[in-house]
Amino acid sequence: MLESLKIKDFAIIQKLTLEFNQGMTVLTGETGAGKSIIIDAVGLLAGGRGSSEFVRYGSKKCVLEGQFSYKRSAALTALLERNAIEEEDQTLLVQREIFATGRNVCRINGSMVTIAVLKEIGMRLIDIHGQNEHQELMVPENHIHLLDQFGPAELSSKKEAYRSVFAEYRQLEKERRNWHDNEQELAQRLDILKYQVEEIKAANLKVNEEEELKEEEQKLSNHQTIVEALSLSYAALQGEESSGLDLVGRAMENMDSIAEMDDTFKQISETISAAFFQLQEASSDLYREMDHLEYDEGRLNDIEERLNYIQQLKRKYGPSVETILAHYDQARQELDKIENREEQVDMLSKKTAQLEKEAKKLAEDLTELRKQTAVKLESAILDQLKELYMEKAQFSVVFKKAKSEPETGNALTEMGQDKIEFYVSTNPGEPLKPLARVASGGELSRLMLAVKTLFSNAQGITSIIFDEVDTGVSGRVAQAIADKIYSVARHSQVLCITHLPQVAATADQHLYIQKDTDGERTSTRVEQLAESKRTEEIARMLSGDELTQLTLETASELLKLAKRKKK
Repeated sequence: MLESLKIKDFAIIQKLTLEFNQGMTVLTGETGAGKSIIIDAVGLLAGGRGSSEFVRYGSKKCVLEGQFSYKRSAALTALLERNAIEEEDQTLLVQREIFATGRNVCRINGSMVTIAVLKEIGMRLIDIHGQNEHQELMVPENHIHLLDQFGPAELSSKKEAYRSVFAEYRQLEKERRNWHDNEQELAQRLDILKYQVEEIKAANLKVNEEEELKEEEQKLSNHQTIVEALSLSYAALQGEESSGLDLVGRAMENMDSIAEMDDTFKQISETISAAFFQLQEASSDLYREMDHLEYDEGRLNDIEERLNYIQQLKRKYGPSVETILAHYDQARQELDKIENREEQVDMLSKKTAQLEKEAKKLAEDLTELRKQTAVKLESAILDQLKELYMEKAQFSVVFKKAKSEPETGNALTEMGQDKIEFYVSTNPGEPLKPLARVASGGELSRLMLAVKTLFSNAQGITSIIFDEVDTGVSGRVAQAIADKIYSVARHSQVLCITHLPQVAATADQHLYIQKDTDGERTSTRVEQLAESKRTEEIARMLSGDELTQLTLETASELLKLAKRKKK
């Protein structure tokens, strides 16, 4: 649910903070006071299209902030994780700034998100319905989803089984078509793979070869420097005129003669002895290295040529010898498949035929379950419409075959084999027509409420906003609409802008929106009405600005009637 809303420098609203309760909240006030502006602000927090025109005149930006609590669901959790948004006690703090320059900044729980992500998450939190904006109900493609939501658990599990089979079928069918239809491309690919496999095979690459070659190249390239260093080092240790080993040997002999006199002398003696033997070993290593050291210019040229060749292969196939060898393995496998493509096509054809048969059977089962569900939905919708004084209305779930795919020739889609659309007739003698073409605002409002009553709980949306959806009705229909909106509020938080006193009387929370002018600027103010003021506001809605005792009594009676119905 929407727990709180903060608005700053938005349209005619300078600064506004609202707290919302669970249940049904109505917003009333004079036309132009700013009721719809508040709903616009909520819509922007749900990812609606923003514009610099929303920024209050003279301000650099407008700031919107809404705090939502929600029921944890796998789909919403996955959506938050995918966008690196942390969940905090099942609460989302949604913030949006719109600058006068047109720039938008959106955040959810402190993480910056795009407007597209904001909209995707907002759709799971808020459902806004206006006189001409009925969202998924007015989009025929969504009717199949609504029907499935109304169906039993068996339908849901059957649909998941179908989707799994259909996804595998579609993937394999795509692969089969690629093998079958791209003969020229495959021939070209075959030539490329043959060349690559032969080139890499002929190179006879070995793991760590490049590193070993570079090490040898460095030695050969720096031969003279290495010879001088080894020679001078050996001379320092074993030179005829001044031998470092002889000098250390003397020190070792002298310290050994007094080692037993003192522990400190003994330790020094042992250190010199260890150093002598280590230097003696190093001297042998130096001699051995000098003895084996040879300069081979031809070998150096061969190494440089080999390294250049490896570098050329790396530019073609990857950044290392290991990557090139991995590419060789992959190319070899793909080459085998192409060379045996007839077997591949035959295998894929058999498997796709089997999966297609299985998918068709599951799709037929889905259709049967949907038709059983459709009968129940039609009856439930008609019952709701009777309560809204549309007892002559007809409602039908129309089944059509999904459009065949040109590639496969079958009519299977991700949703099965059905194309579903809701049809209605609101007056006796009129034929059933697609719901999207229903013209009467009052009838459309009631039909939408009937559907919302059935689906609000199943959809899991935490907040539903009705923006003057009761336009065009009065009398007993107005009371029926008030009762129906309240029934929706038993499952989801409802915010409702209304001009109907019957709807206002039914609410759990009543917010009065008014416009103030200080002579220069206009601003919007919101007051939560106590019981006594609610009576006055409902009386004003009944009769206008001039309140009479009769209208006050009528308003009081409406409030009492609403309380009795709630009990």
